[in-house]
Amino acid sequence: MVALDTRPRLGDPDAVFVALVAAHRDLSPEESRRLDAALVLLLANHIGDAEVLQAAIAAARAAIRAPTGAAEPEGTVP
Repeated sequence: MVALDTRPRLGDPDAVFVALVAAHRDLSPEESRRLDAALVLLLANHIGDAEVLQAAIAAARAAIRAPTGAAEPEGTVP
């Protein structure tokens, strides 16, 4: 299995978070889910490596079910 690179790589992660929140503003719950799905598929295509994507899917799924620390709510994605 390919090692998934989970090191912080974003220069300004807070700006990315703000952009994601803004993208969801004024959307219905269904539109919000569709936006998330479209974004995931676009980024998966950009990555283009099925093994890396499988590793990312497994890591995201595991993060949902496991507590990550006392200061964070249970299931926070790394």
